[in-house]
Amino acid sequence: MSDSLPGWRPTATLPTLEHRARLLQQLRAYFLSRGVLEVETPLLAATATTELHLQSFVVSDPLTPRQTYYLHTSPELAMKRLLAAGSGSIYQICKVFRAGELGARHNPEFTLLEWYRVDTDYDAFIAENVRLLESVLREHLNLQPVMQFTYRQAFQDYAGIDPFNADVAQLHAAFVAQVPADVSAFAHADRQTWLELLLTHCVEPHLPRDRLVVIRDYPAEQASLAALSPANPAVAERFEIYCNGLELANGFHELTNAEEQHQRIDQELAERQRRGLPIVPPDQKFLAALQHGLPDCCGIAIGFDRLVMLATGAQNIAAVITFPLNGS
Repeated sequence: MSDSLPGWRPTATLPTLEHRARLLQQLRAYFLSRGVLEVETPLLAATATTELHLQSFVVSDPLTPRQTYYLHTSPELAMKRLLAAGSGSIYQICKVFRAGELGARHNPEFTLLEWYRVDTDYDAFIAENVRLLESVLREHLNLQPVMQFTYRQAFQDYAGIDPFNADVAQLHAAFVAQVPADVSAFAHADRQTWLELLLTHCVEPHLPRDRLVVIRDYPAEQASLAALSPANPAVAERFEIYCNGLELANGFHELTNAEEQHQRIDQELAERQRRGLPIVPPDQKFLAALQHGLPDCCGIAIGFDRLVMLATGAQNIAAVITFPLNGS
């Protein structure tokens, strides 16, 4: 009788779950040995992210129907409040929730490793995270030495265009020249949409697949929580790390200026309204923490499920988690 309803069994095998558990132990040992404090922050919040590409799940309380809550898309803002309170370097491994993300590499509920190093610089933090990921993956993959590209260099090498100087028409033309697809649905797409399409369809598929690859120095408008480069305000100190074509991590030299952060949030809310996206309440306690003073720090979010996918050779995220939302 128990087997009469299909799909009740976990999608990950027991050996995969054991492997997953070992990787968690390995990560915790890494941070323990380096004096990075493990913390926990709430999954449920009264505020939501204002970032344009992230959509929050809305949760209602039947006993207080006028109160709206949100499942967090990242522990970032709460962790920065801890940093402002003097926590020092911290990390967290937790569940996060992002609406509309379901596929071979995405589950709306997934596990994120997020961590912050105080009193470090952008280049040193990139190097530390490369070492961290190599230490976890080396026994599973024959990794060649890491390669780094600037965002501009990656687009010039693989999409044949300068992403900082090209206008919408030029970005559109570059995409159409390389991708045989119907783009009529993007007839009125803005510049950022075309940059994202070029990144996912023309750059990422061609990145070297036998090593970690760092893409760094993103356009300023693509890094709402990152500091701008002192040498070039058009560039944000943001980086991403890939392996075997899979995006693993997204990191920043964190913005600490409360006034500038407030302006960016206001701009995001205005753009949300223009696009017809949900208008969400910004986190005023986060802004107050910035006003109090966030220490100079760098932070990164690493997709733990994707790390397990690479370590086990899985091609679908369902193979490394127990019960994905779609049950496949």
